[in-house]
Amino acid sequence: MKEYQLYDNKLLLDLLSKGDESAFTEIYSRFWQKLFAISYNRLKEIQSAEDIVHDVFASLWANRKKNEIEFLDNYLATATKYMVLAKIMKKERERIYNNTSHQTQVFEMPIENSLHYKCILEIVKNEVEKLPEKCRLIFKYSRNEGMPVRQIAKELSISPKTVENQLNKALKQLKLAIRSFLNFFVFLFSIWLF
Repeated sequence: MKEYQLYDNKLLLDLLSKGDESAFTEIYSRFWQKLFAISYNRLKEIQSAEDIVHDVFASLWANRKKNEIEFLDNYLATATKYMVLAKIMKKERERIYNNTSHQTQVFEMPIENSLHYKCILEIVKNEVEKLPEKCRLIFKYSRNEGMPVRQIAKELSISPKTVENQLNKALKQLKLAIRSFLNFFVFLFSIWLF
């Protein structure tokens, strides 16, 4: 193992590409402190810096046969910087997500809108009850219980295509009912305005 300390980076890379674990160990010994310093200086977190160094070396080993590296120290430093940048960007996205998710706004619905919404729900409920029995059962499994098409098909011993057809049939009927309600509502609203 001591002879590996005498090898230059080019020879170590050549040995690494052939799967020489001792060459990998020597590369790790030579560069881990430098890569850790690069990571830690930017992240200021020991665990994150260690994780990045680990990921860089894991990637080096995993891609040992594919890599065509000319300058090992530059390659490892650049790989580390890219992983640090990716980590910083991920943290920033998480921070933005957490800030926006805590600031979700609650909108108050005017009483009229609330009544119309309840009316539409009632119409949908009534229309669902008017569906043929199998169609209604499939629709309820899908919408109320959130079952996927394959599970509904298995439950009812029918083909998934039949389930899809019945769901399409139910949706068409519901759209027609809601459309006619909305047309009626628009008609009443236009009379009320004039």
